[in-house]
Amino acid sequence: MVRRSPAPFLALSAIAIALTLVACGGDDEDATGAATTPEAATTDDQISTEAGASASGPGGTVTIGETEYALHPSHPTVEPGEVTFDVSNDGSTVHDLEIEGEGLEEKTDPIEPGDTARLAVALDPGTYELYCTIDGHRDQGMEGTLTVQ
Repeated sequence: MVRRSPAPFLALSAIAIALTLVACGGDDEDATGAATTPEAATTDDQISTEAGASASGPGGTVTIGETEYALHPSHPTVEPGEVTFDVSNDGSTVHDLEIEGEGLEEKTDPIEPGDTARLAVALDPGTYELYCTIDGHRDQGMEGTLTVQ
């Protein structure tokens, strides 16, 4: 019986943990040293951007959880600019996330159950479709709408 070394798994786990910690951490001060207050989300489906989330200006980070067969939140709202999508597969089957609209079409690689993916895109004001491209998932309701304003 061939016994495989756990080193590759441990290395990938360490990288995933490090990325999670970096994504969760942050600086509560802007470039002038004054404290900033993040905009509050008004509902579970409306996500506001985090102040200071992007050094290049407006935009921010949107965290999306995927399950069978839904996106959480399914109708986020962000400001125009560089937006990072942190996508977690909280389900039991492979998923991905596609963002389409306003001449843009970008998607993550397939995300295994329990894994995460990150996708950064420059977004102009408008309405974008969010959905899973895995066969049949969108038809089962795994879709939403992103508003950039």
